[in-house]
Amino acid sequence: MSWIYVLLFFGILIFFSGIRIINQYERGVKFRLGKFVGVLQPGFRWIIPIIERIEKVDVRVITVDIPSQEVMTKDNVPIKVNGVVFFKVLNADKAVLEVEQYKYAVSQLSQSSLRDMCGKAELDSVLAKREEIGRKIKEIVDKETDPWGIKVTDVKIKDIELPENMKRAMAHQAEAERDRRARVILAEAEKQAAQALVEAGKIIDKSPSSLKLRLYQTLSDIASEKNSTIVFPFPEEMIEFFRKKKS
Repeated sequence: MSWIYVLLFFGILIFFSGIRIINQYERGVKFRLGKFVGVLQPGFRWIIPIIERIEKVDVRVITVDIPSQEVMTKDNVPIKVNGVVFFKVLNADKAVLEVEQYKYAVSQLSQSSLRDMCGKAELDSVLAKREEIGRKIKEIVDKETDPWGIKVTDVKIKDIELPENMKRAMAHQAEAERDRRARVILAEAEKQAAQALVEAGKIIDKSPSSLKLRLYQTLSDIASEKNSTIVFPFPEEMIEFFRKKKS
């Protein structure tokens, strides 16, 4: 009877050692004696210990940083660029069978594509067209990783580090541009003010009463300062006299 208990014990041990739980966001690539036999879906699964094994693959969107890359732009400016790539595994079996360490492979491809794209563009284009460069990198990496069952969803360029002398030159350029815009705005304001004064002069010249109203308004403004004394060197009627004599 003792051997029955021994067999029962080993049977229970083998059963529990073969239990595998695959999470909802995973797929299990199953091998039997080293040969691929299928992809297991999420849930409770049991494999034959020693003979079979499972390699789990995460099918969620995976984020991989692109380390800072030293790049020489098309106009010979040295910069450092880094970014991030987003991808997901569509075919778990291909991701395991077709490439070793698919995350590392995607990272290396992204680094190479980033250096290549930034090296073909001028500095101004790299700074102004990050989204476009990221989209081109995504297309390149997605095409290269398609045989691995991987879909690249997005590539973003995060930081662009410039040399210190280039930063100073760009700061001076920006300051000069702001000064130019301020001068243009001031000149435009003076032009508009001059045009308004010309129009006002024409109206006053055509209507003597407008001149009197302007005079009274000026007197009212002066009188608001209660410490002022207003002295007329000649009567107001003389203004009308000189106007008629002039005409």
